[in-house]
Amino acid sequence: MPIIKPLSVLKKIALVLAVGYTIALATVSLITLNNLPDTGISFADKIFHFLAYALLTIFWFAAFSITFNWKKKRAMLIAVCSSILFGILIEVLQDTLTESRALDIYDILANSLGALLASIILFFKKSLHVKNV
Repeated sequence: MPIIKPLSVLKKIALVLAVGYTIALATVSLITLNNLPDTGISFADKIFHFLAYALLTIFWFAAFSITFNWKKKRAMLIAVCSSILFGILIEVLQDTLTESRALDIYDILANSLGALLASIILFFKKSLHVKNV
């Protein structure tokens, strides 16, 4: 029975996770969400945007650096820029394609800050590569 190496598994799933998460985020962002529970936090929506786009940036960074073997700085720059542009595109689509959603500049700001914070964390993290055992 062959031994599965962690890096080979990561190479196979990193891109799938990034694409799947992107599709899920776009879907949730463009469908009508009714009867959501009230969290009691007035800015809960912005926290969700912040965390969702931080995670989007991390997933794409992993896909670029692990699957495509890009250098750390290039992978991070493309991941953060793509996440910010994706957030802007989703907000524009919410305004043009849906009747229940509208473009919100504060959502774009929360998305962008989440992507930027994720990139800063990734940049300063010492060991980002998986050692091939």
